[in-house]
Amino acid sequence: MQTTGQASQYGLDRIGLKNLGQVRWNLPMASLVQNAVERREGVLAKDGPLVVKTGIHTGRSAGDKFVVREPSVERHIWWDNNKPMTPAHFEALLNSFRSYAQGRDLYVQDLFGGADATHRLPVRVVTELAWHSLFIQHLLIEPTAGERQAFNPDFTIVDFPGFQADPALHGTASGTVIAVSFEKKLVLIGGTSYAGEMKKSVFTYLNFVLPAQNVMPMHCSANVGDKNDSAVFFGLSGTGKTTLSADPERTLLGDDEHGWSKDGIFNFEGGCYAKAIKLSEEAEPEIYATTKRFGTVMENVVLDPITRVPDFDDGSKTENTRIAYPLDFIPNASAIGRAPHPKNIVMLTCDA
Repeated sequence: MQTTGQASQYGLDRIGLKNLGQVRWNLPMASLVQNAVERREGVLAKDGPLVVKTGIHTGRSAGDKFVVREPSVERHIWWDNNKPMTPAHFEALLNSFRSYAQGRDLYVQDLFGGADATHRLPVRVVTELAWHSLFIQHLLIEPTAGERQAFNPDFTIVDFPGFQADPALHGTASGTVIAVSFEKKLVLIGGTSYAGEMKKSVFTYLNFVLPAQNVMPMHCSANVGDKNDSAVFFGLSGTGKTTLSADPERTLLGDDEHGWSKDGIFNFEGGCYAKAIKLSEEAEPEIYATTKRFGTVMENVVLDPITRVPDFDDGSKTENTRIAYPLDFIPNASAIGRAPHPKNIVMLTCDA
């Protein structure tokens, strides 16, 4: 498989990304880890995980997320709860991204959002950081070799943490921006290294397109028992979705995002993005075991400077420390990501 080349080979010129440096395309996990370490994007922990820092943004930047107010989507968006961006501002932002990209080495991943082939979304993700490419490779679903040969993206994410938006030119609130154009099927992310913005951008797009296909997108975890008794767990971040779904007696479907169609439920993702604060082997053995695997990505987790042993009780950088890993790092994870209609629905709440 060819892994480097020019923009035209990967359809990047479709969105105007030209005159680039080296384009590394669909690199496997080991190569991405090596690239990240060589580029000093992160360090290896004692047992092999890649540990990275996300800088000033240790969580999603809701105040910097915009939806382009385009004629085709005007009446379908709840504008009271979504910040609009004008098409002119988005075009200016895209032109600035194009200028920023020139001469830079980039990483490209072609992946699927959705385990149900009827409703899955082909996603192309372009990043300037190797570890971001690794993260999204974990969090979405990798195509087979044959599927990659015929891959044609319906949605593109461009994530440049080093780019700073100009509020006067781009209509943003700050130098950070997450801008979604449903007409162009394009998300531009800049000014933040927090990788969760990429996975949530896929969820945002699926939330928009799937209801028209009679599929209900759900922010939930899910698992299934040996009698096909599937269960879904709804709750806000930090309420226990990942923990409860990682039940050793049941098959894990996924920990965060699913769809419910006439055929049952299906995972949107191919990995997990678990909170790491206070993580322990006694309380969450399956998740804890992933922190001893080569390829796991640990965000903002504090390491001992000599032994490089992680301290999951240290929240000095953020309480939102995270670990990202592919689903097959969990021994009892589903290989197909699909299950029958749920027989149990659990609503999780936070203690106030």
